[in-house]
Amino acid sequence: MEPYGSDTEGDGQETPLLHRGHEDKVQRAPACCSSRYGLALLSSYGFFVVYSLRVNLSVAMVDMLNSTHQSSTNHSSSVCPAHANPPRPKHNHTASVYDWDSETQGWILGSFFYGYILTQIPGGYLAGRFGPKWLMGFGILGTVVFTLLTPVAADLGASYLIAVRVLEGIGEGVTFPAMYTMWAAWAPPLERSRLLTISYIGAQLGTVIALPLSGEICFYLDWTYIFYVFGAVGLVWFILWAFLVFDSPNTHPRISERERLYITSSLKNELSTSAGFIPWRAIVTSVPLWAIVVAHFSYNWTFYTLLTLLPTYMSDILGFSIQQNGFLSALPYMGCAVLAVLSGQVADYLRETCQYPTVTVRKSFSIVGMIGPAVFLVAAGYIGCNYTLAVTFLTISSSLGGVSASGFNINHLDIAPSYAGILLGITNTFATIPGMVGPVIARALTKHNTIEEWQTVFYIAAAINLLGASFYTVFGRGTVQPWAVHTSYSHGD
Repeated sequence: MEPYGSDTEGDGQETPLLHRGHEDKVQRAPACCSSRYGLALLSSYGFFVVYSLRVNLSVAMVDMLNSTHQSSTNHSSSVCPAHANPPRPKHNHTASVYDWDSETQGWILGSFFYGYILTQIPGGYLAGRFGPKWLMGFGILGTVVFTLLTPVAADLGASYLIAVRVLEGIGEGVTFPAMYTMWAAWAPPLERSRLLTISYIGAQLGTVIALPLSGEICFYLDWTYIFYVFGAVGLVWFILWAFLVFDSPNTHPRISERERLYITSSLKNELSTSAGFIPWRAIVTSVPLWAIVVAHFSYNWTFYTLLTLLPTYMSDILGFSIQQNGFLSALPYMGCAVLAVLSGQVADYLRETCQYPTVTVRKSFSIVGMIGPAVFLVAAGYIGCNYTLAVTFLTISSSLGGVSASGFNINHLDIAPSYAGILLGITNTFATIPGMVGPVIARALTKHNTIEEWQTVFYIAAAINLLGASFYTVFGRGTVQPWAVHTSYSHGD
């Protein structure tokens, strides 16, 4: 999962109330119709596009495979008795189907992340050099173009499809680092939690809406239309983004003077990294940073394995049709989004009102958000064909994962607010590896699609989660690290 919004106010330390009141009195600009909330909504739409283009293949894959080929190798089309399906409209299911074995499917589903990992760290750097607006804009536009080409690539062969997905990943890899850079110039410290949460909730919504919608599109049209519909939605976003968004309040032609002053004055005391020096050695040797890396890696193993393979599991094991499949596969992410937002509110409340130390809050939320999913995931493998329980357990598993959004996921801003974008690039790079190898390993282990094989997949994910939670609990920290502070004095005011 990507970082969700920070609930560290300002630079990771609690803002003194006196300063807080003063800022409110002097120049707070109203939120309604403001440029900064406009940016939050448009970037949320951008992340909606990013995620819907990422997950649509997972549902399409169920319909892209030649079902006669499938059933001859697996003896029956699903392990559990299939559900009564409404007859599909016959009029135009003319899209091609392919004879890909389970390993090829694993590579196709994982290929996106091979591109995605390449642009994580360069994304943060390029956003600083050329401005985040066009980097984010062209990154997503590139992904949209390759999405529209997906049906052509699939017809040319699996290797072409893999290449197109890698290129999509390269385009999407810059989006989170670019948006972090954008918020550094736009988000007043006291509104960071709210603005970032609005911005990143689009990612969850993209998953929640794209999965069931893809299922319906497959049902009524055919799988190629999934890529055309979401591609068109992405093109509309790019046009809006190009005309309505600007890199900073000072370059925005239509922002009110009051809002511009409010944003720039609230940010003038923030530590700036633009003056060059980045303590790479201290960053790379920072144990609290490695604690986030390990936690992020292990959390994403479960998250990405489910994200890419849940529709396959729903179809091959539980026997749900393509129409039911998309909706049921989206349920876990709906729960995840709701709990992520709620946990952010609770975490803020515990830190501000109950005066709990940041590190205690981060660790306890991480433990709940990593061990909870592990327990329910393993349980889901042991309930046989009890559909209701299977869907319930998988939903609870993913939903509890949302709690970690207020755990390790935004700990970057606690330990080094000045370098949060760079730290995010580093942890996200490592956290993308599960997306590359998870689906490949899982599909290699489930060649015969038996429940026992899937139990192994769930066990591996759960074990990795437990390991990550333990490591983070021991080595995580909640305060600004010394190496992230000492440069601030050389910048003057």
